[in-house]
Amino acid sequence: MTLTQLEYILAVDEYRHFATAASHCYVTQPTLSMQIQKLEEEMGFKFFDRSRQPVVPTPMGELVLEHARRVQREVKLLEDVIREKQGLIHGELRLGIIPTLAPYLLPLFLPSFLEKYPELQLKVKEMTTDNLLDAVLKGHLDMALAVTPLQNKGLNEHPLFYEEMVAYVSKKNAAYKKTYMLANDIDVHELWLLEEGHCFRDQMLNLCELQQAHKDLLLFEYEAGSLETLKKMVETNRGITILPELATYDLNATQQRMLRHFRSPSPMREVSLITSKTFVKQKLLLALRDCIISCIPDKIRKNKPKNIIPVSEN
Repeated sequence: MTLTQLEYILAVDEYRHFATAASHCYVTQPTLSMQIQKLEEEMGFKFFDRSRQPVVPTPMGELVLEHARRVQREVKLLEDVIREKQGLIHGELRLGIIPTLAPYLLPLFLPSFLEKYPELQLKVKEMTTDNLLDAVLKGHLDMALAVTPLQNKGLNEHPLFYEEMVAYVSKKNAAYKKTYMLANDIDVHELWLLEEGHCFRDQMLNLCELQQAHKDLLLFEYEAGSLETLKKMVETNRGITILPELATYDLNATQQRMLRHFRSPSPMREVSLITSKTFVKQKLLLALRDCIISCIPDKIRKNKPKNIIPVSEN
């Protein structure tokens, strides 16, 4: 039994297709199939039911895969420990990020981070919060940029900065005449929301105290997949939405006039780097943290952790 063979059976389990798994392992399908067949002959049973499409693990295959995942995690941890002791920042960093951060935060820090650490191979994946957390816990991602606190016992949260939450108001909306807003100034019949699965949607509902009742209150429910869509809906229709502070920095003069700040203390969202409890690459974590903090706008860097709106009802 070799680590390469374990890598191959884990790839087949993930993609449920031999050719696809071989492609992701950068080998030919015959090579991958031959190695898996050799391991099956050594073990005396089949790992996968090849008669079904997509292929599925056999009961004994499931048992081996469970242990193979554990072995793979331990091998990666050993590699990380060695690099950490050597003081090296190179290799691969698999970073996840939520959609309400990605288009606004990545352009700020990525160029300088990649320039400073040219030997680091960075792979960035945009995912919703639940999928990010699952990927970090399973070892598919090294770190994630998400909104906290999440109160997950298997994860460590490393706060980076605090974003003000601001209202984006149509000229046709009564709140447009306001200088500063209160949460109850938001007409819930005209509130545009992100679709289910986005943590910022939950914060919108918590800010407006609508977590339980919003579906009964919204006369017309349109759930968008991005903040940019919500902005367009407010600009071209009646209505109001909520934006995180980073999403307001590229607005033109006309759009800036549609922003309304909430009365102090302004509602905030906490942005953090998320790692698993077993994460050991502390030098890499600190390097990424310092780069992000140095690249964000001064005003956001100086925001205080007051009135943080919870991500969930809990």
